[in-house]
Amino acid sequence: MTPREPDAPPDEPAEPTRLPAPVDAPALPAPAPRREIERGDALSRYMAQLREHAPIPREEEHALALRWVEAGDVEAARRLVLANLRLVVKIAMEYRRTWTNVLDLIQEGNLGLMQAVQRFDPYQGVKLSSYAAYWIRAYILKYLLDNIRLVRLGTTRAQRKLFFRLNKEKRELERMGIEVEPRLIAERLDVTEDDVIDMEQRLGQSDLSFDAPVREDEGGATFGDFIAHRGPSTEQSVADEELRRVFMEKVEEFAATLDERDRRIVEERILADEPKTLQEMGDEFGITRERVRQLEARVVSRLRDYLKRNLVDFEYYAPGVK
Repeated sequence: MTPREPDAPPDEPAEPTRLPAPVDAPALPAPAPRREIERGDALSRYMAQLREHAPIPREEEHALALRWVEAGDVEAARRLVLANLRLVVKIAMEYRRTWTNVLDLIQEGNLGLMQAVQRFDPYQGVKLSSYAAYWIRAYILKYLLDNIRLVRLGTTRAQRKLFFRLNKEKRELERMGIEVEPRLIAERLDVTEDDVIDMEQRLGQSDLSFDAPVREDEGGATFGDFIAHRGPSTEQSVADEELRRVFMEKVEEFAATLDERDRRIVEERILADEPKTLQEMGDEFGITRERVRQLEARVVSRLRDYLKRNLVDFEYYAPGVK
């Protein structure tokens, strides 16, 4: 059978199926009580424990994988995971300059390793380490993408591609003596030019909290205090509400001067949230729809004059009504 490269992991790694420990697995010794464990000490202790789990030959790996796939042997899957823990550390160390706490990256990489063991197909002739490297790296990169900034990056496929490859493509274009432009990068990465510009801006500056003080000596003013609200101001909202109240009062005063038919036209055609049609009003009055339209136009004209006399801007409330 000709071996083939395994499929690359998806952009959003799936939550791994946790492998239960066998019943007869020896319990790990409880750590001695300490007031605080330094990060470097914890990493050193973890590395020391890895010496007990050396890599296994490929023949043994294949046999264990068959036991896991064919018989669901949990102990076999556990040994596969333990034998590849050093690979997780090796990949995690590649990102130690990006994320200082390597133990966080190792933890995420271990989840990727478990996912790889869960999905590994021993019949393809591919080493587990080659296949697991894709999953380990995917989980580590996903963790970095979600936590490297206060404002989350990489929420779309285009953003994830730009996050990991933007600077690399820039260096490649510069090495070729080509002037770096967003248009060229967009074409090479198959994204839009706007995506490139947006990611350049986001990577070029650090996150800023709205609660951060503008100046230490400025009486507690924060950046959020200077963000303009997109909606109307409080003063404008209060003024609009007052104008509407006055408008409705004047309309009610005007309606009280009308006869029954004209008052119903005001209530059911002009002021109603769901006005009746001309035909419906005509059927109720026993007249044609054209006659209703004429009566409505006369009432609106009288209402306009009434409101103008009472210093209310009718055009503000009914623009385009003639």
